[in-house]
Amino acid sequence: MEQETDIMGAAFVGAKLALFLGDHLAVILRDDRPDIPWPGRLDLPGGGRDGDENPQDCVLRETREELGLALDSSQLRWGQRFSGRLGPVWFFAAHLEAARVNEVVFGDEGQGWRLMPPAAYLADPLAIPHFQDRLRLYLASRM
Repeated sequence: MEQETDIMGAAFVGAKLALFLGDHLAVILRDDRPDIPWPGRLDLPGGGRDGDENPQDCVLRETREELGLALDSSQLRWGQRFSGRLGPVWFFAAHLEAARVNEVVFGDEGQGWRLMPPAAYLADPLAIPHFQDRLRLYLASRM
């Protein structure tokens, strides 16, 4: 996995995952509540750090909680640290076979989930803009 810096000791507040199931991106429709950031928008799996977990463990735990999919750190293909509103954050990418869609069990956060072609997510006005930017950066790194 490509890394910008050593992730084990660096402070961070959360992590997100561009999770591909086959050629499509797993996307979560956020709850539409005024007390959360980006209500009603198209989000990616991930969230805030628990305790002293590292960025990889954070994004893997959040993906398991939100979509019921168990991944291990060897399946993370790319990761980069970014400056977030509340502090450093990580953005990862992973690719799983399309058949893993049958294992998805949607958690209790958000209104639902769907698969989208990456280009559709990048063009959708409901997608969270900084995640669109980070996805573009990842996709460009693969060329």
